Amino acid sequence: MKLTLWARTRPSQTPRRLTIAMVATAIVVIIVTGIGVYGLITGPPSEDPTRHPATNVATSKPTPSTAPTAASWQDIPTLPATNDPVRYARAVATAVFTWDTMSGLSPDEYRNVALIDADPSGTETAGLIADLTHYLPDIDTWQHLRDYHTRQTFTIHAAFVPDAWEHIARDAAGQIRDGTVAVTIEGTRHRHGIWHDRAEESAHDTAFTVFLACRPAFPRCHTLRLSELDNPLT
Repeated sequence: MKLTLWARTRPSQTPRRLTIAMVATAIVVIIVTGIGVYGLITGPPSEDPTRHPATNVATSKPTPSTAPTAASWQDIPTLPATNDPVRYARAVATAVFTWDTMSGLSPDEYRNVALIDADPSGTETAGLIADLTHYLPDIDTWQHLRDYHTRQTFTIHAAFVPDAWEHIARDAAGQIRDGTVAVTIEGTRHRHGIWHDRAEESAHDTAFTVFLACRPAFPRCHTLRLSELDNPLT
């Protein structure tokens, strides 16, 4: 199976160059390296935890040249209102890794689904914005992927609270707000597109951890942060 759909290249390049470039861009790194950096060990927020997330959620609209159809990010399914952390984390994974470059939406608009449901206290929102930047293609890569009519789907193989989190939560008792939990997701990203007028598909196994806060921190679950991609808690 060709790796063309993972590359940051133009159709005029050779398949070999496309493969090399796409493998390089598929390996993204998030600067977050330790549990303390997530800002989770901060205790309960001082502000009202029921207020809405920060208003700096990205809402950029695609230009006419990148919008073949009229669409809105509000058409994308929202995250569930639930206190089940595993169910919620699975929905986050599906939202983050399901997109279509031909939908008329931009990467920022796909990110909105997770951002509008971010930490209601606002404490983790800036960090989550940075995390999501590395989970979806940047705008230049998005434009190149559009040349191949690329879309991505995600198959979840496992979703669980890792043993590492249970140790962290126990050792940091009283420092992490009640209701904070980590859920590790293991799955496969599938990219579908067109290469030389032929339908092509490629797959990439992925694992990461969603840090979220549910009751009693908030009335329902909200996303706090995402781990480094392919470096989850286990």
